[in-house]
Amino acid sequence: MKRILTSVAIFIGIAGLNVAFADDEKMHHGNHQHDMSMMDTRTSLGLSAEMKQHQLSNMREHMGAIRSIVGLISESKFEEASGIAHTKLGLTPEMEGMCGMFDNEKFKTLGLAFHKSGDDLGKALLTKDVNSSLRALNKTMEYCVTCHATYRQ
Repeated sequence: MKRILTSVAIFIGIAGLNVAFADDEKMHHGNHQHDMSMMDTRTSLGLSAEMKQHQLSNMREHMGAIRSIVGLISESKFEEASGIAHTKLGLTPEMEGMCGMFDNEKFKTLGLAFHKSGDDLGKALLTKDVNSSLRALNKTMEYCVTCHATYRQ
């Protein structure tokens, strides 16, 4: 019986230490997140939680489109890549409307330029010239990098 009680006491002690360390780690991680956000000097777009998720979804689609385009270029499927550039990255009426919803004029201008570059990429891909296509893709991706370096949700 004494062994069982000793074992239970040790178990409770170990469990208590694990909880204490977990809480300490959680607090440390939380402070780290807070410290990181305080160091983030990008401009906040002040989006609602719903709009943040919608925007993240769009950006993931853009990344998926770029990945597809790179793969299609590597397979010399330029027409298919062009279609993706126009429909997924280009300035469709839906994307133009979405960009128009933002209050930040500089962000809006950058977003419209990004989508116009998607259409330019689509045109470049139709030439079937790899170098021209990669230059246009680079221009489109420069907008991604500039936007992510300048803005946060």
